[in-house]
Amino acid sequence: MKNYLDGGEAILEAFRKLKIDYIMSSPGSEWSPIWEALARQTLENRAGPTFVESWHETLAVNMATGYTLMTGRPQAVLLHAGVGVLQGSMGIHGALQNEVPMVVMSGESQTLGENPDLDIEQQWYGGLTVGGIERFVEPVTKWARAVTSPYTLYESVIRAGEMAQRAPKGPIYLNVALEHMLHDWTPPESPREVPPAPVMQPRPQDVETVAELLRKAKSPVIVTETAGRDPKAFSALQELADLFAIPVINGRASAYANFPTDHPLYLGIGRYKALDDADLVLLVGGRAPWYPPRRRPTRGKIVAIHDHPLKEHMVYQNLHVDLYLEGDIAESLMLLIAAAKSAKIEPATVTARRQRWTREHESYVAELRAEREKAQNGSAIDPLSLLGALGEAMPADTIYVDETITHSPLIRQHLPQTTPQSFFRGSGGLGQGIGTALGIKLAAPQRPVALLIGDGSFLYNPVIQALGASQRHELPIVIVILNNKKYEAMRKGHVHHYPDGASASKGLHFGVTIDGPDYEQIGSHFGFHGERVEYRAELDVALRSALTATKEGRTAILNVVVNR
Repeated sequence: MKNYLDGGEAILEAFRKLKIDYIMSSPGSEWSPIWEALARQTLENRAGPTFVESWHETLAVNMATGYTLMTGRPQAVLLHAGVGVLQGSMGIHGALQNEVPMVVMSGESQTLGENPDLDIEQQWYGGLTVGGIERFVEPVTKWARAVTSPYTLYESVIRAGEMAQRAPKGPIYLNVALEHMLHDWTPPESPREVPPAPVMQPRPQDVETVAELLRKAKSPVIVTETAGRDPKAFSALQELADLFAIPVINGRASAYANFPTDHPLYLGIGRYKALDDADLVLLVGGRAPWYPPRRRPTRGKIVAIHDHPLKEHMVYQNLHVDLYLEGDIAESLMLLIAAAKSAKIEPATVTARRQRWTREHESYVAELRAEREKAQNGSAIDPLSLLGALGEAMPADTIYVDETITHSPLIRQHLPQTTPQSFFRGSGGLGQGIGTALGIKLAAPQRPVALLIGDGSFLYNPVIQALGASQRHELPIVIVILNNKKYEAMRKGHVHHYPDGASASKGLHFGVTIDGPDYEQIGSHFGFHGERVEYRAELDVALRSALTATKEGRTAILNVVVNR
């Protein structure tokens, strides 16, 4: 057996140095050098990343995204040539918008069979090699380039991993020629250990300025959209809110569990009435909180707290910010707490605020309860009945992934989110929910993972490929399909712009009806659990049966027919 030391080993060693846990891949024929290196890693019982194969490129990217959302650690994704990158570009775009670091790679041939000393497979000549794959993905990556030579390959991969983790975090793409990977590699004489990315802090004078504003504020309010992605930020936000009795509102584009929904200072999602008389608004991890964006939500000052508040991937953004605390969210909040504690805090003011917002929270919770109770009328399943049943049947440590559109506001208002990393909602386009949920399950195998997805969204996913990955890699999840048999967002958009038009008047809609399959049967090919649920009385038993199936190692698909 010959031991090759070539570019494949260089890439794998770079992944080891970057402390990458998994190589997510929809395989391509350029990766034989990596596979050879992985085989040696296995035979030599060496530590290194695990190869996770899937049947679709977007699925591979999404699994990397889900894993990193839970762990914070970037992973590697290997795709095939230009065609595989184009297939995976939806997931790469989502990673860019979610600021998820990862190293994405694919390759092509440079010699195309014209080097008599190197026998390259013939498929590369005739169209598979496009001569610059990076051109395809530059708009959807943080940075995309071709590796210049076999001599720069190892450090190029290291650099890609380091760049991906710097703010703004995001996917880095490398186009690696097959010839570079087949070329001999000489490891560095003194290989360095790759240091972790530094945690950035705001300037001390900015922290003190905001702390003084906070101490003087009569009616401060916190609005957050992405703080909860980091458990440390979740805890720090709660500490800051408790310290000053500041109410917390999830912004309209909230995508994570940012603050305990059962906390007496929590006021819901997009319920901005508290901003009417606010003299200070702390926008913690905001992306697009105000709509329409031209409308300033308060007369008070707005302070943005984020390491990357201004999103270059957005074509337009108007946060109305007066001051910035630019740095890691958790670090910035902890510095702000320490600065604010350094001076006297008036206890009577804080007590009065706490009493006021606790009453507001109790009123809000009562409204939600009344909405859910009203939904219990009749035998059909209102989405609120489903959400109530989930709260009752699912364990407290369940992680929810949301890929719905019209039902998402209800889900984010009514679903319990009391612990860090208990809720995730992606961005960038539909069709990525199952892969993201599988990646999250890979990172948190002991916690139940439930994907809430519309029937329209479900059909955008690579369903068969995702279920195959669930089975092969032993990643059982609960998939709850909110089946209203239509693209309700299409109908609502049409009626919004043409309220008295022909379509609304006669009920004549295009692009709305979904004549879908029996979703609950799709998993049967893999031995998975499936059940159609049409009546409210069936919900509890169905959810508990689905949960039991996942404990047995089988994904469960519940086709829940909802009445709106």
